[in-house]
Amino acid sequence: MASGWAKDGAVQDQIDSTVEDGIREARERLHHHGPSLEECEECEAPIPEARREAVPGVRLCIECQAAADKRQTHASGYNRRASKDSQLR
Repeated sequence: MASGWAKDGAVQDQIDSTVEDGIREARERLHHHGPSLEECEECEAPIPEARREAVPGVRLCIECQAAADKRQTHASGYNRRASKDSQLR
């Protein structure tokens, strides 16, 4: 039972929304258009055939993709370590 101004289930709604946003962002990163490159567009290292087949439209080698994933920040706008009220929309 929620107390105060939050409706019942508000925390679960926020969690569900955060999960859905994460899934949407992951899917957007996976859907590349066009053919896979044979060489990484950043370092020009060869991209193995198995990677090109597994990830259609791949543009980066594994090392450059890992670095790009680390640079990408997730700005959800929710403070997960604070009180429940700070997480409600």
